[in-house]
Amino acid sequence: MLIKRRDIPVWVLPGGGIDPDETPEIAACREMEEETGYQVEIVRKIAEYTPTNRLSKLTHFYEVRPVRGAPKTGLETRAIDFFELKDLPILPPPYPHWIADAAARHSAMLKKNVEGVNYRTLLKLLILHPLLVGRFLLTKIGIHING
Repeated sequence: MLIKRRDIPVWVLPGGGIDPDETPEIAACREMEEETGYQVEIVRKIAEYTPTNRLSKLTHFYEVRPVRGAPKTGLETRAIDFFELKDLPILPPPYPHWIADAAARHSAMLKKNVEGVNYRTLLKLLILHPLLVGRFLLTKIGIHING
């Protein structure tokens, strides 16, 4: 399942920040419900990704299973859809790496650096998709655009 963000109209995995009083697991479940309408339970922790620069954050990545709810868009989500692994839309980094890690079904949780999120890739994407990258950079400094 992927969501199309409202602020930057690209397909991504649902997710977001951890509030001060939350564990990563509670935050993952809350973000899923906020962004998709589904209440979920965690099946397994796939990975912990360590940032290598200011473009990324420490990320806890979980496989979840829906237990209640129905797809619902909202303030952060423009669209929700399910895709076959062989038919994924174009995804910005690091999502292709994360989906590949999940699909590999490793027996233990992975601990690795965030891949594909670097200044060289950002520059390349800025040349190819200036409006999307501009919107992304505005969100990094706290300016959110809904549209």
